[in-house]
Amino acid sequence: MSGARPEPVPSGAGTVAATPAAELARLIAAIADDKKGEQIVALDVGDLVGYTDFLVIVTARNERHAKAIHDEVHARLKRERGLLPARVEGESEARWVLADYGDCVLHVMVPEMRERYRLEKLWGEAERLELAIAGEPAV
Repeated sequence: MSGARPEPVPSGAGTVAATPAAELARLIAAIADDKKGEQIVALDVGDLVGYTDFLVIVTARNERHAKAIHDEVHARLKRERGLLPARVEGESEARWVLADYGDCVLHVMVPEMRERYRLEKLWGEAERLELAIAGEPAV
């Protein structure tokens, strides 16, 4: 059946399919991890929303750090994949920077914003994508 999502394959954190969107989410998470982003989570929201497959949520220590994480993701995806976000919001204040890469939306948040909006709780029914990054807790 065309247009259907691939059947999930088992992983340590749930049953998230191996897809190009999942690969992009993992790459974004790895870049954020390289820039010392914290509490990095990738949520598979593809069955819950129509506008993206994954949300990658990252905590930055402060606004300057949030901007640095966003800038690095932007530069590397442009250089390595020729990929630019369709939209970026919050870049000037950098308390919550959102970059829409289509299949994957990046959220870089300072701790106060992460605590206030609790996106993981909002999207609690979403499966977590297993990430291969240094900062990820063992499952």
